[in-house]
Amino acid sequence: MALDVNKYRNKIRENNPRFNMVPFIDVVFTILIFLMVTSSFSAADQTQSDSGKPQMSESNGSSEYYLIPVAGLKKVTVNGQDMSSYIRNSAIAVHTNVIDYGEITIRPKNGEIIITTPPDFAIDKAVTIPSTG
Repeated sequence: MALDVNKYRNKIRENNPRFNMVPFIDVVFTILIFLMVTSSFSAADQTQSDSGKPQMSESNGSSEYYLIPVAGLKKVTVNGQDMSSYIRNSAIAVHTNVIDYGEITIRPKNGEIIITTPPDFAIDKAVTIPSTG
């Protein structure tokens, strides 16, 4: 029995398969909508407090103090003690542990920063005069 290869080859060439895109697009969008509705989107780190202070898990750099500039800064209090003498050019340098574990409230309208240090942290080390260079 001989096979007619040319007949089979011609049959394949004539029969062009067609792919209807409309049902394919409908199915893809249905799956996409299903995944969007059933997924829960949340931030990776939800440990941000209600005070509005950004959470700093690690300090990027070797500095022990970080500069906090506030336009028109006039008053800085640390645990109720006035530390306004440390203000230079409307800025104050705050210790990284105070930023990480304490509480800092900035009132730009009053030109005031109120700092609460972590427990057992020395008030005199919480802030310092910003370095000029």
